[in-house]
Amino acid sequence: MDLIARLRAGLPGEAILTDPDVTGSYANDMASFCEAGTPAVVVLPRTVEQVQHIMRTATELRVPVVPQGARTGLSGAANASDGCLVLSLVKMDRIIEINPVDRIAVVEPGVINAVLSRAVNEHGLYYPPDPSSWEQCSIGGNIGTASGGLCCVKYGVTAEYVLGLDVVLADGRLLTTGRRTAKGVAGYDLTRLFVGSEGSLGIVVRAVLALKPEPPAQLALAAEFPSTAAACEAVCEIMARGHAPSLLELMDRTSIRAVNAMAQMGLPDSTEALLLAAFDTPDPAADLAAVGALCTAAGATEVVPAETAAESDLLLQARRLTLTALERVKSATMIDDVCVPRSRLAELLDGTAAIAEKYDLTIGVCAHAGDGNTHPTVCFDAADPDESRRARESFDAIMALGLQLGGTITGEHGVGVLKKEWLARELGPVGLELQRGIKDVFDPLGILNPGKLF
Repeated sequence: MDLIARLRAGLPGEAILTDPDVTGSYANDMASFCEAGTPAVVVLPRTVEQVQHIMRTATELRVPVVPQGARTGLSGAANASDGCLVLSLVKMDRIIEINPVDRIAVVEPGVINAVLSRAVNEHGLYYPPDPSSWEQCSIGGNIGTASGGLCCVKYGVTAEYVLGLDVVLADGRLLTTGRRTAKGVAGYDLTRLFVGSEGSLGIVVRAVLALKPEPPAQLALAAEFPSTAAACEAVCEIMARGHAPSLLELMDRTSIRAVNAMAQMGLPDSTEALLLAAFDTPDPAADLAAVGALCTAAGATEVVPAETAAESDLLLQARRLTLTALERVKSATMIDDVCVPRSRLAELLDGTAAIAEKYDLTIGVCAHAGDGNTHPTVCFDAADPDESRRARESFDAIMALGLQLGGTITGEHGVGVLKKEWLARELGPVGLELQRGIKDVFDPLGILNPGKLF
């Protein structure tokens, strides 16, 4: 019995896609420079039992399986391989439970981040992880890549909110990890092992997520600086003085000028760096005043605090427009997510500017400055082979610089296909050997998302 016939034995007909014109649209995520193959079939299960049937079938027939969510990823982690079974989880999109007493939500992997956020807000609760693609990305994808977002400086990343998981293993068995309780230290922490594993260890089919009380509306300020070094000095002072901003973002000169060109934001051409800070504390105006003073002391040429939530939104608009503006510079972009210690942030920004000059490319940087997570965005003409080569080389040079500064090659986008070589460099031979050993325990046949991570 062939693959399709075996799948049909446990799935409804509409859950199985075989038309090449349709299955081809599931071949890749949003990453550049990542190879993608041609899937043999795409399946869209709606129940845990259907996922178990799919994985039993794949194991019996030794068919590689590529799990997918909304495919908003930027590392090629969801890219198909030739002849694979693409397991799309977008139809498993139920919010099963929101519990205000235990402050948890139980959800399926296809739930969109923004949908969950709005649903818990109705209960006076807050789900903090907020990737910039939150209107499109799924919770399962967020878990697979350990996503972050603008609020990480205060509230942390996805991994800190995943309390427990239901996972279908490669052979179809169902594993439950973690807990629903606020505390729990029973056994090894398998839940955290799955977070960031990019579908290489199992298929997440349900998640128990921690929630927080909804904070007050935040107020923001914008500070203009004559150099990135001055802006980064302000970042270090803000954190060293014990402030807890809900957002602390930085834009370099290239990003500022791209946004100005697109949206006429009116930022002076002399601005080399723009720092955006926000607080959702009981008295945000006082916090902004204190941070504004630190910015001025660090050399800010202008500090503009908001007095209302509407004014805050206007100040933060430039940051939200950054990627769209940079995408207008050239026909293609590569978005990095190198993360360094906050104390080395200025070195990474200055080093990236030098790399842009060396390779004769436009590279804009916006950063979650509060946690050292930067997003250098390489702009290039995909139709120009030489420029494409230089773009890839500059991307690698930025990752090398990040490691040199004591950082990591990925703060929130994951490894996928794009950064496999660099993961090996960061982990070292012993770390790589142990991680491959863990992969073998969960996936002895190597059918789960092959070719990713290692």
